[in-house]
Amino acid sequence: MSAVLWGMAVLLAAVFLFSGATKVLRSREQLIASGLGLYEGWPPPAVKALGVIEVLAATGLILPAAMGVAPILVPLAATGLVATMAGAMLVHTRRREVPYLALNSVLLVLSAVVVWGRFGPYPL
Repeated sequence: MSAVLWGMAVLLAAVFLFSGATKVLRSREQLIASGLGLYEGWPPPAVKALGVIEVLAATGLILPAAMGVAPILVPLAATGLVATMAGAMLVHTRRREVPYLALNSVLLVLSAVVVWGRFGPYPL
């Protein structure tokens, strides 16, 4: 089961590292032009802050365990992603952006499994 949790953490880290880096490195206008119209109406600092949060969470899912330093940060990072995805689902529901809900749900469930496993029966 530990290998499965590692796999989930690596998958989540890859998704959130890519997503967060995109938000950090591109302007809001570039994101909208590339088809991410969901950021219309968002202030640019909020988009950047969300990107930074995602990059930090991705880092927190892997580095502490891989380096053997403060492995408690892994389930805490996953907990932050559960909260982030719950918030994303609320925003997408309010804006009637239904296609995003499926992806948010999958990411929330994967994050919740990592939280359960690493806080529960399979700690690092």
